[in-house]
Amino acid sequence: MFQTLVHERTRFGWILTGLMLVVYFGFIGLIAFDKALLATKVGGGTASLGLFLGVGVIVFAFILTGIYVVRANGRYDALTAELERSLGR
Repeated sequence: MFQTLVHERTRFGWILTGLMLVVYFGFIGLIAFDKALLATKVGGGTASLGLFLGVGVIVFAFILTGIYVVRANGRYDALTAELERSLGR
């Protein structure tokens, strides 16, 4: 039971970490290799695409955190409770 909990939590954590790294380094790659794209003005105002993508990276991190919290409060708490019951607590 404990190994199942640790395995699931670790695997899910690495998946979310991988997603965040892809998004973050993708954004950094755009900064390094395509500054002109990020400098493109959006909506006729002064805001650039880079600003919106940067905010998007931050929002994506919050979304991933929310996904982890939902999973932790559901699946992982249930596994923990089951483990405690099997140990007689």
